[in-house]
Amino acid sequence: MYAVIRRYEGVTDPAQAGSRVDEGFVPLLRQVPGFVAYYWVDAGDGVMVSTSVFEDQAGAEESVRRAADFVRDNLASLLPNPPQVTAGQVAAAG
Repeated sequence: MYAVIRRYEGVTDPAQAGSRVDEGFVPLLRQVPGFVAYYWVDAGDGVMVSTSVFEDQAGAEESVRRAADFVRDNLASLLPNPPQVTAGQVAAAG
């Protein structure tokens, strides 16, 4: 498995961002081959973190492209700063 974690800081409206992600982005992500799971977390203080899990690196890389497009087209005013992106092979899972 392969995972991608994106950390967004300076989120202007976490509730609205979560709603848009749930209604618009999650359905797009589920269409990516190898999709396993997705989580959008409100970490407080204007920080939101997403975790995407895929069967392989190709699916994870496609999720990064789709996330960038979705943020640009639907969330730019709510997520004003580019995310910190970390990706890699899952070494352990529970």
